[in-house]
Amino acid sequence: MADNIRVRFAPSPTGYLHVGGLRTALYNFLFARKHNGTLILRIEDTDRSRYVEGAIENLINSLHWAGLEFDEGPFLQSQRLHLYKKYVDELLVKKKAYYCFCNAERLEQVRKELEAKKLNPKYDRCCLSLSPQQIEENLNNKLPHVIRMTIPENRIIQFTDIVRGSVEFNADLIDDQILLKSDGYPTYHLANVVDDHLMEISHVIRGEEWLSSVPKHLLLYEYFGWESPQMAHLPLLLNADKSKLSKRQGDVAVEDYRTKGYLKEALINFVALLGWNPGTEQDIFSLNELIEQFTLERVHKAGAVFNIEKLISLNEIHLRKKSGEEILVMLKEELQKSQFTSLRFSDEYLLRVIEAMRERVSFVKDYLEKSPYFFEPPTEYDETAKTKNWKPETPQHLKTLTEKFSRLENPKKENFENALLAAAEELHISNGKIIHPLRLAVSGMSSGPGVYDILEILGKEETVKRVSVALEKILV
Repeated sequence: MADNIRVRFAPSPTGYLHVGGLRTALYNFLFARKHNGTLILRIEDTDRSRYVEGAIENLINSLHWAGLEFDEGPFLQSQRLHLYKKYVDELLVKKKAYYCFCNAERLEQVRKELEAKKLNPKYDRCCLSLSPQQIEENLNNKLPHVIRMTIPENRIIQFTDIVRGSVEFNADLIDDQILLKSDGYPTYHLANVVDDHLMEISHVIRGEEWLSSVPKHLLLYEYFGWESPQMAHLPLLLNADKSKLSKRQGDVAVEDYRTKGYLKEALINFVALLGWNPGTEQDIFSLNELIEQFTLERVHKAGAVFNIEKLISLNEIHLRKKSGEEILVMLKEELQKSQFTSLRFSDEYLLRVIEAMRERVSFVKDYLEKSPYFFEPPTEYDETAKTKNWKPETPQHLKTLTEKFSRLENPKKENFENALLAAAEELHISNGKIIHPLRLAVSGMSSGPGVYDILEILGKEETVKRVSVALEKILV
């Protein structure tokens, strides 16, 4: 392994940060941190047709939210055009690249003819044989042109990928790649190789979709006389049906998961396991544990299925691992975004709600959605529970109970429980004949934390008040 580990995450600013991009960034981050290396952020923005305003800021914000900090950058390729032009000129001098003046119509015609003959639709090298005089004349006449690299013939290009092992490509199947476009911007291939060399990148860790580009890149390293970095190509992310992960089948943007309330710890844990495992049964990781255990050698070749149920489960686990104070901060943020924004609750009250619901939530928003009764009295009552538990004699049972509640002084949960047991005994009924209607009256629901926990949090006055309202609203 190289003594000086330098890796890069090099997204294109075409919109949001894809979860596949997050995984690539994460693996680069883990590799760099484990080996005390350097992580560089490079924005590959040379395809101006796909550039999206604000995308760079969104990328950086998403990475920062996820806790993936960079040591150098961001570097923008659009600000380095003079470098790419310099190296293209060097290739032209070495006869490793050539001017191509073919227009789009001719290229399309060549492609169709080759496809009709069932041949590989490559450029036919029409411009490779142009004389220096013809080239100079075309340039003087300002004819639109690109610069292509010259691919050698009758050659096998082989390299060893850290993930995939030995990989071979037949150069005869590779097109004479465009290096510099007619607008003066480099293609991905040229800019990528030049920047990786100048930034002294030791390892290129990127998605499998770039595997077919490697022979072109290796040839460029050879043409320039540079040493190529080691390569590791990560497996594809797949939907449950094994198709490539796409927005058609669900969210793929990091910001979507953030907006939906997923914790960064859960998303990072989940994404880390999409194509890698530690070789043990452990599947709950902190970022530091991932740094400690991560190796490229344990990255799989096969595609990784994106299992949303697993992500939800991890979110639930990571949320439960947080302290009440940490959840309190997030809960307050949720309250500010909710219909309860005008209401005020003490920290002590909210912390009690947090502990009561801790084992029943997967997201912070669940505190509001699964137990709204902690924040406002119920206005509706579960119909199934009413039918099952609210009988003609229920109102009298609850009146007897609330009389006992009213006599309690600063009651705790055990005081509420003792009062209910006493009422049931006095009425000669089972505890359930009171417990279920009581839960319905104070919460409007038939499930949740222990009913005595709810009563203790709400307090005596609020409990008695809610029962009184229910007795008026719920008709048999």
